[in-house]
Amino acid sequence: MATRHTGTYVLFDVVYKDGSRRSNRKVPSELLGGLDGDEPARSLIEAQDEEIAKASGNPRPVISQLQRTPVSKPAKVPLKGRR
Repeated sequence: MATRHTGTYVLFDVVYKDGSRRSNRKVPSELLGGLDGDEPARSLIEAQDEEIAKASGNPRPVISQLQRTPVSKPAKVPLKGRR
């Protein structure tokens, strides 16, 4: 399965233990790969969530699942005037 890679970022979908979901979270591609694979993405997203939690006054949600955002196939558009 192909994953979305936008320039110097890789996009991730995050599912939290409370069932909420956040899509297309950006993680710099240079953090990924290596021996840790995608685990640095989890650390970075948790740190971002912590900053958001401090600013909002709400507790940081706990990540249940983290996966790279899959590339969606473009929709087929019918050609007009062709039979």
